[in-house]
Amino acid sequence: MLKTLFKYKGKTLLISRKGLAAVSGLLLTALIIYIVGGSPIVGASATTRELPIYCVQRDSKLVSLTFDAAWGNEDTELLIDILGRYDIKATFFVVGDWVKKYPESVKALHDAGHEVMNHSDNHAHFSRLSSQQIIDDINACNDKIEAVTGVRPTLFRPPFGEYDDHVIKTLNSMGMYTIQWDVDSLDWKDLSAAEIRNRVTSRIKAGSIVLFHNAAKHTPEALPGIIEWIIQNGYTAVKVSDLILKDNYTIDHTGKQIPKAS
Repeated sequence: MLKTLFKYKGKTLLISRKGLAAVSGLLLTALIIYIVGGSPIVGASATTRELPIYCVQRDSKLVSLTFDAAWGNEDTELLIDILGRYDIKATFFVVGDWVKKYPESVKALHDAGHEVMNHSDNHAHFSRLSSQQIIDDINACNDKIEAVTGVRPTLFRPPFGEYDDHVIKTLNSMGMYTIQWDVDSLDWKDLSAAEIRNRVTSRIKAGSIVLFHNAAKHTPEALPGIIEWIIQNGYTAVKVSDLILKDNYTIDHTGKQIPKAS
């Protein structure tokens, strides 16, 4: 039997040619597994993730202030008063159960010129729902909002900020725009008014969507300073429906909505 000599750590090894072929085959197999398993496959089989709108590419200094309403209602009138003082129109994403419980507040928001949009019917985890369950939930909330305001929502914010491809595709099929945010006030963590104000103003840029909550402990205290900073720095706060692009756009990997080149 033919032998092959190798030196390893100062020792001489004697391996048969048949054994060498077996070792080489194992090494080649391991290399193939590593390449296939450890590297992303790029090509026709690669998929693009479906994303909501986190912010918008804007040349002008437009931003949107948004408020999620799912539970408490103690600050709604105060928020309306503060926004009205500065003639700011905002977007409120409300849960259907909240609409049913506080229809007078929904009407007050609408009458003050603010958008009342969809935040689901009962704040479920949408990624756990089937497409039909999502459609039924969205329509149930839209029906409640429309019954009070006379306007059917076109914007949706997922509960908990949770989504996956089938959630976004289902909303797209309904003609709804799914809206997230790129500036999170974290007001639900009971940060102080100063912390909320500094957090928001340090992150705002043209096209930003800012997340607040009604019934957050220090948001009414923080809001005037934030609005004054926005005005003093040349920004204009508009409703989300006036910020986003309705057609001829793409959404990049960060969730930024970008107009297509003409």
